[in-house]
Amino acid sequence: MPSLAVHAAMPASFFGDLMSDAWWASLPAWLVYTLVIGIVFVETGLLVGAFLPGDTILFIAGGLAALPGSGVNPWLLSAGVFLAAFIGDQVGYVTGRKLGRPWLERKSSPRRQRALERTERFHIRYGWWAVIIGRYIPWIRTFIPVVAGVGRMPYFSFLYANLIGALCWGAGMPLLGYWSFHLPWVKQLTYALFAFFVTASIISAVRWNILDRRERRQIESAGTQ
Repeated sequence: MPSLAVHAAMPASFFGDLMSDAWWASLPAWLVYTLVIGIVFVETGLLVGAFLPGDTILFIAGGLAALPGSGVNPWLLSAGVFLAAFIGDQVGYVTGRKLGRPWLERKSSPRRQRALERTERFHIRYGWWAVIIGRYIPWIRTFIPVVAGVGRMPYFSFLYANLIGALCWGAGMPLLGYWSFHLPWVKQLTYALFAFFVTASIISAVRWNILDRRERRQIESAGTQ
């Protein structure tokens, strides 16, 4: 019975820490910079991370800078995220433009292919604005740079849209979190949302992988018949 009580207390203790200012403020600044900037680049430049809660991560990372005792600098964080978002999208665009649709279709699973098709429709509908608006939509944010490259969007048009989108989203979200965390109710709500979205992202990634493998096996079985 004592061991059961200990195991039951561990999740409660963990989530209690997530709601604690002291726990967040104790995170090393270099770790916050590395994780956040790395996640942003991977999500926008390498066609992975479609289900990452990027907006929430940036918001709460900026909020850390408002906590007493935190070593995170909001301006340095925003500058790093801006660069990662801008460079990541440029990498995605150049990759799509250089390698083209055959490469994209070869690299895409059936489920990812459907996500790409939805992104293409979004890009056709909104054009230049899709690169900016797409920053705030998780799966669009991941695929829009490559889709724009494959679709041969004019380079300088993409460059300007990418610059504006990276500035508004990449620099804006951490600063919004920094200023908002001075309101206690916003801070507590964000902690709860962060725990929810991280858990949902993990579940979504596992579910996506399972369904993707299942579809691949079904296609392979149909091909051998």
